[in-house]
Amino acid sequence: MGMDAIRFIYEHLRQLAPRPERLALLIHSNGGDGTVPWKLVTLLREYCQNLLVLVPFRAFSAATLTALGASEIYLHPMGMLGPTDPSITGPYNPRDPANTAQLPISVEEVLAYIALIREDAGINHEDQVVHAITKLADHVHPIALGSVKRSHLQSRMMAKKLLELGQPSADEHRVKEIVTNLTSRLYFHGHPINRYEAKQIGLHICDCSKELEDSMWALYEEYERDMDMLTTFHAAQLFHQGTPSLQPGTVGHVDVSPLYLVMVESASRCDALSMDVRIVGQRDANGGVQTQMLTNRQGWQQIR
Repeated sequence: MGMDAIRFIYEHLRQLAPRPERLALLIHSNGGDGTVPWKLVTLLREYCQNLLVLVPFRAFSAATLTALGASEIYLHPMGMLGPTDPSITGPYNPRDPANTAQLPISVEEVLAYIALIREDAGINHEDQVVHAITKLADHVHPIALGSVKRSHLQSRMMAKKLLELGQPSADEHRVKEIVTNLTSRLYFHGHPINRYEAKQIGLHICDCSKELEDSMWALYEEYERDMDMLTTFHAAQLFHQGTPSLQPGTVGHVDVSPLYLVMVESASRCDALSMDVRIVGQRDANGGVQTQMLTNRQGWQQIR
């Protein structure tokens, strides 16, 4: 989920006439920019009285935060929400020793390290705790640790504000419990929250009719096909298949387009973020291939 999509969602909303009392957002996403949910939900609520969020399959992280801002949440039997604890990536993050990529830092991992020292190791003396934190700072830059704390506070604030939009009648204690459950008590960022657990947490999960379940899943399957979500993108394999007669040591290329990354669709139009790539490579004498992927184009297009 990225802020660039909001620009195109606005174009869909502009074409709603008259403005509906109820507006449904079907979402499938592994997450993304944690600031997007607030802008997205408040924009959608400019155009309706009641916002519904439909989750046919995955709505993790930032997508879960988006669901918190809904008046009603409909989870398909395959539908999953997820914890909202953030991970941060910045210039001061540690680097993966296997390559030059920077490693994300999970807020809950840092907090779990401190809890491990205090609760499991039984280290509570102030000097010893300070020493343990110093050891952590030897490997993770203090500024990155500060960003972890700031992201943690921002995530909790975002969840609280969205819940207050989605459940304005909920009391402060209930909102706090839901926020704590989603940010701290599920322990693993990839934990799948099903319908039963979501209700236990306190979210406003509505029962789906069989007709709604079937419609949600049928629509999801259309996107699954259009975006080729069941196929793993393997550059070397695509290059091998696209250059069957290429001789060893000779450089060749295969163009692959379009690759759909994001789709935003309503009854009036469909916009997609897509990219065109060129896979450049060569075969060796043993039949193996070495490839490099180049992006020829990436951007939004109205495709319907």
